[in-house]
Parts: sequence; structure tokens; C-alpha cells
Amino acid sequence: MPSGWTSVGLSCGDSEARDQALPATRLTRYDGDRLSLDACMKRRDFLGALGVAVAVAAYSLPLSAEQMPRVGVMMNYFEDDPDAQARLASFLRRMQQLGWVDGRNVQITIRWTAVAPDRIRTSIAELIALTPNVIFAPGSPAVALLKNATNKIPIVFAGVVDPVGAGFVASMARPGGNVTGFTQFEYEMSGKWLELLKEVSPNVTRAAVIRDTTIAAGAGQLRAIETVAPSMGIELHPIAVPDAGEIDRAITEFARMPNGSLIVTGSARTLVHRNLIIAQAARHRLPAIYFQSSFVEHGGLMSYGIDLVEHFGHAAAYVDRILKGERAADLPVQTPTKYELAINQQTAKTLGLTMPPALLVRADRVVE
Repeated sequence: MPSGWTSVGLSCGDSEARDQALPATRLTRYDGDRLSLDACMKRRDFLGALGVAVAVAAYSLPLSAEQMPRVGVMMNYFEDDPDAQARLASFLRRMQQLGWVDGRNVQITIRWTAVAPDRIRTSIAELIALTPNVIFAPGSPAVALLKNATNKIPIVFAGVVDPVGAGFVASMARPGGNVTGFTQFEYEMSGKWLELLKEVSPNVTRAAVIRDTTIAAGAGQLRAIETVAPSMGIELHPIAVPDAGEIDRAITEFARMPNGSLIVTGSARTLVHRNLIIAQAARHRLPAIYFQSSFVEHGGLMSYGIDLVEHFGHAAAYVDRILKGERAADLPVQTPTKYELAINQQTAKTLGLTMPPALLVRADRVVE
């Protein structure tokens, strides 16, 4: 050791002995033990940081397939529908924000069923065979078949109008069972569609109501519209949506009389026939209002309803909570707090309609 340097001969682990020895140690040129102390502290800090880094790295490594929870997704749409893809992307994006990354710490299995009952049943059997921790299912047709197929696997829905009337849940506040989720709107809101039509086209005296008769929501929405129709002097003509041919025939027949309009209620079936309904409304110059804005983006006149892309993101929050141990039975069914008005100005001009300035100001989205 160089002349004038003093060492107390303590190791990094002898902290108590060093603390006792240091006060009695006098260094004439340089406090060598202080240098040793700093080095030890730095060494311990480094080893501690290294341990944390190793732990974090181990935690962030992908889990094996057997270790990962599994989420099933029933997309009751056509896979090539860009709007459906946008909704799915919203769900997956929110899942990532909540810490769930497909292939790293969760397996997400997606099935596209195109509102075809046979394909829905096949997909349900495939998903249940995988024993997922939870299944996300937009739309009443898929939820109804899922609920009949399992009473154990948790199901989170979106885009459902009347989960109590459909028998999916016991009540909105206390769902019970294995099903919960997010509703698309309440029946009372359906009357707003007729009010908006009358505001845009005061001469309207007839309205064809296109709805799905195979779900509880089809009848419920129609009843809500029937409640307000007499006060507006509007005669209603219900139209079922069993297939494209029937829709085409029914709208053509309805349009033979003047002062008509269309109301397209919420269902997966009406969404599947979106382009046909929009084309028929344009062909027969019928003012029409729809239950979601994707119709407006594809040439429909106007819509009043929720943002389904955002809606799917909300559903991911319930999937997350179930994956973390909560029960579907304890998660209240959520209802919308906001509805959006969308207007297609180009379509309005084509139909010879002038949108009231006050309505344009109220609109959340205007397609020029």
C-alpha cells in the first residue's frame, strides 16, 4: 500500500464493524476507507439494480401458451367489413392499454360469423372447446346462442339493446349468471329517430321501420317509435329483414306512395344489409335515419346513436376485470351516456333537402 494510506481492512459486507471503526480511523493523506465505502455502496446499488432488471426482464418475457389466459371474440360481421375491423381494433387497442398483449400474456382467438346462425354455432363450439377465461360477443344473435351453450364461461357483450328482455341478464344492476356488458341504447331513444326525420323533412307522413323480428329489440324499438308517431301525424309501416330479396321488395312497395321515409333500427341483420338499404333509400329518394354513423359514412342521410368503435373499447375494460378475477354476475350492465348525431350533406343535397342550420350545429359529425 502506498506510504501514508491507511486501511481498516473491512469488506463490503462488514457494514456494522466499518461504521464502528471509521470514527477512530485517521487518514493523513486520503480517506481510503471512505473510497472503499463508496465503492461498496456503488457495488450494492449496482447489484440491486441488476436484480431488479433481471426480475423485470423475466416478467416481461412471453408466457407459454399453457400459462396464458385465453379470450374468445365472436365478431358477428363479415371479416372484410372495414367498420367491423375498426371496432375490433378498438377492442384490441384498449386491451393493450390495460396490459394485455396477444401472444405475450394472453391468447385472443377471433371468429368471424357474418350473422350466419350455422357459422355462429360452429364458432361457439370451437371457442368453448378452448376453455377461454372469457368470451367477448357483440350483438344479440351471438350472445343468445352463447348463453344457451354455456353457463360457466363469462360472456361480455356489446351492441345489445335489451339484455333483460332477451333473457341475457336478470337485471341491469345485478346481472347474475355469466353474462354482462354494454348496451347500445335504451328503447326510449328510438322515438328520437322519428323526431329528427320530421325536423329534416316536414312533409313526411309515412315511415317504414326496418327491424329484426328475430330479436327482442326489434319489437321494443318499434313500440317506442309507435308511441311518438301519432303526435307527429306519421303512419308507420314495419318491414322485417329476413333476407336481401325481402328488403328490396318491401322498400320498393312502400315507396310507391308519396311522403315516405325510412327508419333503420339497431340489429346485426340490418347492419349486414347496410349497402342495400342505403342504395334503396337513394333509388326511391327516401329520407332515412339509421342507428349508427357507419351508414352515414357510406352514403346514408343521417344517424343518431352511439360510437360503436368507442363502445368496443369500453367492453375491453370488463374483459380485463374478469381476467383479473371479478365475476360477470357482479358487474352491472352499462348503458350509454352519450349519443352522436351524424349528417351526410351530400346525400341531403341529392334528395333536395336543406338541413336546418340549428341541426347542423348540433351534429357531432358532418360528411360534406
